[in-house]
Amino acid sequence: MEVSSSTSEVIVEEWSGSSSTKLSRTATITASPSLSIQRSGSRFHHVWRRILEAFVPEGFPSSVTPDYVPFQVWDLLQGLSTYIRTMLSTQALLGAIGVGEKSATVIGATFQWFLRDLTGMLGGILFTFYQGSNLDSNAKMWRLVADLMNDLGMLMDLLSPLFPSAFVFVVCLGSISRSFTGVASGATRAALTQHFALQSNAADISAKEGSQETVATMVGMALGMLLARITMGHPLAIWFSFLSLTMFHMYANYMAVRCLALNSLNPERCSILLQHFMRTGQVLSPEQVSKMEHILPVWASSWSLKKTELIHVRVSLGVRVSSLNHLELLVTVVVEAWSTIGSLLCISLDVWVSILWLDSNYFCNTSSSELALSHTRLTI
Repeated sequence: MEVSSSTSEVIVEEWSGSSSTKLSRTATITASPSLSIQRSGSRFHHVWRRILEAFVPEGFPSSVTPDYVPFQVWDLLQGLSTYIRTMLSTQALLGAIGVGEKSATVIGATFQWFLRDLTGMLGGILFTFYQGSNLDSNAKMWRLVADLMNDLGMLMDLLSPLFPSAFVFVVCLGSISRSFTGVASGATRAALTQHFALQSNAADISAKEGSQETVATMVGMALGMLLARITMGHPLAIWFSFLSLTMFHMYANYMAVRCLALNSLNPERCSILLQHFMRTGQVLSPEQVSKMEHILPVWASSWSLKKTELIHVRVSLGVRVSSLNHLELLVTVVVEAWSTIGSLLCISLDVWVSILWLDSNYFCNTSSSELALSHTRLTI
């Protein structure tokens, strides 16, 4: 409040909740010989805030991690391209089934659709059986794989009219690919939602993500219908549009996954952390580790084997602990279920400080029962 001899001003704020996002309007009351009220904050501003509340979590941006916004932007862009391409692939699939042809029968089209859905369901069950326990620890990789499999499924649908004799086989392959997408995408999305939630607001983040996805779906379907109508009867235009959107979809997914800085530990992140720690005695931050880890599945196995072989060159057997230097004092790290770094046998105080920092910035998230890396043994 500012008070003068002739006038005094009082700023009044109207709140509709506890969060800073709930500030709806402000007003300045000036006390003078003639009382006047000046309201700042238009009705448009109030309506905009109300609309924004349907798409961002409560308390945004402090209630989510810093990588939430860039990930959502790229995720919405890739979703938009997906729904545009869905219109093209669906149009081709319906044409291959026989929609619009007098020779096509309802029972024949129904049976083909039944086989398509059945193989997709069975494929989803098999994928869950073999990879279900690996989705949490490798959420970034499987999120990327899920979208690549979705691209493959839509490609199969678009190819189906070109192979009428193998139509059922082609569409079943596409359905199996999309079933992998459904399982992997849903599971990894749950893991990423837990990562984004800083105030135990995972449900709120998931609900708002659904609203964002709905808007992207509606816009993508509208644009897809427009594109399908423009390219109807022009195969080259259809394929050019589909392949261009697919390349953009793959790029957007890669950028979305790359901007994530997860603070959970899996075998690859453990290897990166421990190698750097044994070389320098310093612990990398989650942001630094995210820039060094590989997310493409074709690199995962070869990268892990290469790094493990390099580490084991320095293994020393049958020597006294006192004969090791300060970087080799890390003997055994035991990871219990309730603590990332349960106990550490070491001598250097600097090492203790680094391990305490590691324990406060990372938590273990791996499906392996035992991870052996050089002088370090991780046991869940």
